[in-house]
Amino acid sequence: MSLLEAIIIGIIQGATEFLPISSDGHLVLIPAIFGLTQPDLVLIGLVHAGTLLAIVGYFARDLWAILKAVVAGLIQRKPFADDNARLGWLMVLGSVPAGIIGLALKDWFEQQFESPVIAAAGLLVTAVFLVVGERLLRGVKTIPQLTWLDTLIIGTFQVLALLPGVSRSGTTIAAGLGRGLDRPSAARFSFLVGLPAIAGAGLLAILDIFTAQGSLPLSHYAAAFVTAAVVGYLCIAFLLTWVKSHSLYLFAAYCATVGTLYLLYSFFF
Repeated sequence: MSLLEAIIIGIIQGATEFLPISSDGHLVLIPAIFGLTQPDLVLIGLVHAGTLLAIVGYFARDLWAILKAVVAGLIQRKPFADDNARLGWLMVLGSVPAGIIGLALKDWFEQQFESPVIAAAGLLVTAVFLVVGERLLRGVKTIPQLTWLDTLIIGTFQVLALLPGVSRSGTTIAAGLGRGLDRPSAARFSFLVGLPAIAGAGLLAILDIFTAQGSLPLSHYAAAFVTAAVVGYLCIAFLLTWVKSHSLYLFAAYCATVGTLYLLYSFFF
């Protein structure tokens, strides 16, 4: 793998991890379409570490406030009295469905990543969710008004994102819109409720760094890590700004176009 290919992998991971277009779907489809060398486990671990750094860095103040509030609530035996403490527990609840089902069906989900066709079909599913979410948009709630049931439903939609091509942010934003959140709140909560899952996947990938045999020069790994972190941070900022005044139809159109083109290509060629 060349240095340019390593940087491209970093860009793909950084951009698609946080935009509602599915990082896993692109990591399956792009090598299949363009014949790129499949990244080794060390490179995969480092680009995941880069995007983990991006989201933790972007929401550092929020996470610190949430952590302090949760600890204070436990000490005072009033775990839900503070909005930040309650948000922390909502993040935990929203991570439970994907955690349980992901572990129970881990081998089956991993097998689906062997098929670019499934990834392309997953992009079509993402497009449908984004369109439906926009159609259901009422915009009457903000994050502090979320109920436990709202959070459980939004978290359950993360299960679908265990399939390649189905965007975690896309499904959870759509679910948030369906539960009455305004678009900026739905996007922000999508990042926060997805952070435990992103952290878990990132840490598991990082562990592979210590057990796998690296096959690339150090400069390639460093470039991919830095690229994923910088692009990821910028894409979080971009999406949170975009949804303040724009719909998600652009992302839906992109997912539908890429998914359809690949399915047509695979069918005829």
